[in-house]
Parts: sequence; C-alpha cells; structure tokens
Amino acid sequence: MSAMSATHKTIALVVRQHTVGIEESVHSILDFLHAGGHDVVLEAQTAAHLELPGIPVMTADQIGAVADAAVVMGGDGTMLGIARQLAPYDVPLIGINQGRLGFMTDITLERMLPVLAEILGGKFEADRRTLLQGSVLRNGAAIHLGMAVNDVVVARGAGAGMAELKVDVDGHFMYNQRSDGLIISTATGSTAYALSAGGPLMHPSLGGIVLVPIAPHALSNRPIVVPDSSRIVIEIMRGRDISVNFDMQTFASLMQHDRIVIERSPHTITFLHPEGWSYYDTLRAKLHWNEYPSDEGKLH
Repeated sequence: MSAMSATHKTIALVVRQHTVGIEESVHSILDFLHAGGHDVVLEAQTAAHLELPGIPVMTADQIGAVADAAVVMGGDGTMLGIARQLAPYDVPLIGINQGRLGFMTDITLERMLPVLAEILGGKFEADRRTLLQGSVLRNGAAIHLGMAVNDVVVARGAGAGMAELKVDVDGHFMYNQRSDGLIISTATGSTAYALSAGGPLMHPSLGGIVLVPIAPHALSNRPIVVPDSSRIVIEIMRGRDISVNFDMQTFASLMQHDRIVIERSPHTITFLHPEGWSYYDTLRAKLHWNEYPSDEGKLH
C-alpha cells in the first residue's frame, strides 16, 4: 500500500523491546494518532512486551497488507528488523529515535508529535533505499536465504585464524583475499560496520555496492564500489568457524567451498523524513562534524 494513499490511514506501531520508560512516549503517540482519526495496529512483538489492550495486533505480513505507514520507535536495529520484513509490501517507515546513533530512526522524542503531524499531513521527504539479498549454496543447494538493509558480512570467529575468500563479480574473478572477513554493504550500510572497517561514505541515492575487507593480510586489498546490478559470489576457500550474517541479525555457519551469492533485492524501503531533511545534516549530526566551536581548528 503506498504512502498516504488514503484519507483514513492505518498506521502500524513498532517499538523496541525492553526499553525503560518507553510507555509514556507510546501512549502519547497512540493518543495523537487516535485523535487524528487514524486506525492503529501493533506489531506482534511490540504487543507482547507492552500492555496495550484494545489495539489490534498483527504480524509483519498482516501489517504489510493493510498499513499505509509504520512508525518505528527504537534504534537502527529495530528499524533494520522491521524494514526487512515490510520491504516486500512497500510500507513507508517513520523512525523515532530511542537508540543512540539513529541514522534511520532520525526523529527525536522531543519533536515526535509535531513532526508526525507534518508527515502524516503530507509534508515529508521520501527517501527510497535499496536492499541486498543473498543465498548460501552448499554443493549447489541453497541452505540459507537472507535480506539486508545495511550489509552482508562474511567473517571468521573470534578464536579462528584468517579466512581465505575467493570473490567473483558478474562471473569475473576479482581476488583471493586473506582477511578477518568481508563486508558487502549497501549505501545505507556505508555508515555502519563498513565505515568502521575503513569503507567510504556513500550517498543513499548512489546505485552501488561496496566491498570492504576486514583487517586484510595484504594492505593492497582496499574497499571497492561495484554497480548495484552486480552479482557477487564469495567462496570459502580456507578457514574455520566462518559465518555469514545479514544486518547482524540472521546468521548461517559456513563450510569450506560454500558459496554466498549476493545481489540487489527487487524490493526497496522508503523512509519518510520531515520536510527540509538532508542526508548531509544527518551525517554532520551523527558523525559530529560540527562539534567544534566556530573559532577552534582554524588556521592562523
């Protein structure tokens, strides 16, 4: 169901579990939405840890069938989890930050009601993001499927030696890499683990997938951005205790010669931001590019 397509809107509410003091904010949003004439449904895990009788409870699939938008209260981890589930249904997402960094949940608690009023009233910036999908093949058969908003990470265990990974892109051999692992990231995920491992920041409108080695043995193994139309195949050549994870939330253990096939997902997700929102404002605030007073750090 497309964003703001109906006069009478159904809004799904997704809340991070076990967050101290969240009840007051949740009740404020519920009162606000009901006063505005909206139907509200609760995501099933949200309902399980909050006592909110009288409000319909739905699974992600059921939400996808009826909701015009989902309000997500939590951190980026909460947003990642529900975004993957709702991606096939094109339900737009509004993020209210109950976490720390909040690249995706970017509306503050202090401003949530006036900002929600604007967004639900049709004043918003729509920000569409691509996702990755991957399959783990063992002896040619798929043993695990996953989807990622941020990244797919192939990595060794804490007590294991280096992994050797063979990487092909669109059928062309790219390299054999000895490292602690490899991050395959969307532009959205470029501000997450990929950034910590030395990858580039990518504007979310860019059509690219970034491959970032984790502590490579050869310093010439550098991050590379490939087109998001690419088909990336990673084969486990050597190593033990190696796993693949999708957004750090779903995992599969790997064996020698397992292959991970990664492509752009046919699904996308859409974040709704306040009017005037800018990706550069988000970077500046979250990465503390504006921490210093104007007179400090100047060259004299």
